[in-house]
Amino acid sequence: MPPTAPARGVALLPHSVSPRRSVPAGIVRPEYVDRPAITPYDGPDVQPPELIERIRVASRLAARALDAVEAAIAPGVTTDELDRVGHDFLVENDAYPSTLTYPGSGNNPYPKSLCSSVNEVICHGVPDSRPLEDGDIVNIDITAYLTIDGVGVHGDTNKTYLVGNVAEEDRLLVERTREALARAIRAVKPGRRINVIGRVIEAYAKRFGYGVVRDFTGHGVGPAFHTGLIIPHYDEPRFDTVIRPGMTFTIEPMLTLGTIEWDLWGDGWTVSTKDKRRTAQFEHTLLVTDVGAEVLTLS
Repeated sequence: MPPTAPARGVALLPHSVSPRRSVPAGIVRPEYVDRPAITPYDGPDVQPPELIERIRVASRLAARALDAVEAAIAPGVTTDELDRVGHDFLVENDAYPSTLTYPGSGNNPYPKSLCSSVNEVICHGVPDSRPLEDGDIVNIDITAYLTIDGVGVHGDTNKTYLVGNVAEEDRLLVERTREALARAIRAVKPGRRINVIGRVIEAYAKRFGYGVVRDFTGHGVGPAFHTGLIIPHYDEPRFDTVIRPGMTFTIEPMLTLGTIEWDLWGDGWTVSTKDKRRTAQFEHTLLVTDVGAEVLTLS
């Protein structure tokens, strides 16, 4: 018989957030750093081969950064410490952490170098002084901005991890969210519509009674952190863009044990389920090939 998981803790509360970490002056910043808003992307969805190679390198670096953070995850470790690990790895490899000072509403830039979303936090959790507890689940979302031969690109990835001895319900949620992403990736084929991705994810999630978050989506990525391409994770026919070779985008489904309705914390970033039930997410940056999809965020 497997060991009994610890009792669920109370709903998360904000903890103290440390000052913004410094980035060496020699590392090139994305255009939005220390600006009130992002310059909208007006480029193509299909990227040229030379840019794809740069995106490939940045994506692999993001995956390696995630591996470094994963090695530090344990009960008692704060998410702020995980942020330090991810930050240091990126800057030591001449990359800028794409989330750091990413513009928010009301002159509220994102203060950290990765997102750490614990338990009922759907996405954009701000690393802070709360130690991880036995039985938690935590999503780490990290993006590398890397400049190669004067051209900067982003690679974006995330995973949800089990902290210590986790309840079976939560373990299955995490495992099935990973599988939902895998099925969505296999559905990517040139000539199909973008909406096939959400259709596959939602059909799989419904088998287990999970909610599929609708208000936060996958996105085009590469020359910009977020291009205009939207990748919904639910079944929505109106997203009928044709998938074409050379597209680079993320798929990042967020599944919930309960409601998909959410609350925004006072920090202006952290999004948590309204019913405080748990949620999981996985993400890869993909390149559409002539026959399917290549996962770029592999270490």
